[in-house]
Amino acid sequence: MTADPMAIFILIGGFVFLMAIKVPVAFALALASFASAWYFNPLMLRVVAQQLVDGIRSFSLLAIPFFIIAGNLMGEGGIARRLIDLADVCVGRVRGGLAMVNVLSSKFFGTVSGSVAADTSSLGTVLIPMMEKQGYDKNFAVANTVTSSIVGLLIPPSHNMIIFAMAAGGGVSIAALFLAGIMPAIVLGVGLMIMTYIIAIKKNYPKGKSYTFKESLKVILGSFLGLMTIVIIVGGITTGLFTATESSVIAVVYAFIITFFVYREIPISRFWFIMKKSVRTVAMVMAIISASSAFGFMMTVLRVPDMVTSTMLSISDNPIVILLLINLILLVLGLVMDMAPMILITTPILLPVAQSVGMSPVQFGIVLLLNLGISLITPPVGTILFVGCSIGKTEIEAVIKPLLPYYFVMIIVLLLITFIPTLSLWLPSFLN
Repeated sequence: MTADPMAIFILIGGFVFLMAIKVPVAFALALASFASAWYFNPLMLRVVAQQLVDGIRSFSLLAIPFFIIAGNLMGEGGIARRLIDLADVCVGRVRGGLAMVNVLSSKFFGTVSGSVAADTSSLGTVLIPMMEKQGYDKNFAVANTVTSSIVGLLIPPSHNMIIFAMAAGGGVSIAALFLAGIMPAIVLGVGLMIMTYIIAIKKNYPKGKSYTFKESLKVILGSFLGLMTIVIIVGGITTGLFTATESSVIAVVYAFIITFFVYREIPISRFWFIMKKSVRTVAMVMAIISASSAFGFMMTVLRVPDMVTSTMLSISDNPIVILLLINLILLVLGLVMDMAPMILITTPILLPVAQSVGMSPVQFGIVLLLNLGISLITPPVGTILFVGCSIGKTEIEAVIKPLLPYYFVMIIVLLLITFIPTLSLWLPSFLN
């Protein structure tokens, strides 16, 4: 089929207009898709409706609700506190130690939650008041918390990686994506900790406590069962013992046992609240995936990805320029849209462009996630920034200044993973 400029305008313009008048993302995507299909060819309305169903009729997508449930179980059941203690043993004794504990805790918690929002809310409610009590500036504490949570996006089991694998057409291995995020997450975490240390020295933030060997051993053993989650999930997938979906189910069973029969910090009656909370999140994610599938179908029919690829390659055939342009587009679009719809909308458009200049789909996935992660803590949408400010009881405007050094670190790491493929592809290479 040929591109129809008016149908494209209705599709994209309609979506932007509906978002501007505060229509929920899923409804905006679906309504724009139906309007464009009706103008282009009324017979396609039935096909678009079918796409709404086909978009979520995937075995791989079953992993998302189970990972969300497992993360909520671990977050409610005491794992957050144990991981904070473990991070405190590792880095808490240095200048600005509690702020660095915040970064390292996010790395640890990301391995069991797979959710940035869960990371921010679970760790932030503990660490932000604790940092204030120890003399840290409240706005710095919020900036440190929200930035640290972005590390969890790159650490398996990130359900956003599963969404990307689906948006990429199913040809990208989830196991490869899980492994690809580990090295960039380490680099980002180290970069954030270095910046945190520099700020702590400048502002003379306090040192943390030192642990005896016996105390350290007790903390390590207490957190061991929680950290075993990542071994079960990633180890099982990469060794071929089970698929991502199967591993998510095993993670739920494991989290249930650890939460209610080992740690036993909450009563089993709390399980129903956790399930209700998880169902609300799953319903929102699945609705967006369903609507985005229809939207993506219409973009393909109208040849939007082909047009974008041709346009960008006409600007320059230099891979460096193209990759910088892709990052810029993602950062700008991320300012006005949330993560899940952004993954589903931009992947079919920008992935062909990235591949045309030699970037692997796996590497592109990690670059995409970090770009959108930065957008999560950037106004005006900045979902995680709103969560952090709500927990810290402060205003977004007051947090922007302490965020600036962290933005600098994240952009540097983004450029590193964009132009050094080995950072993303070294670990997945062992799967071959």
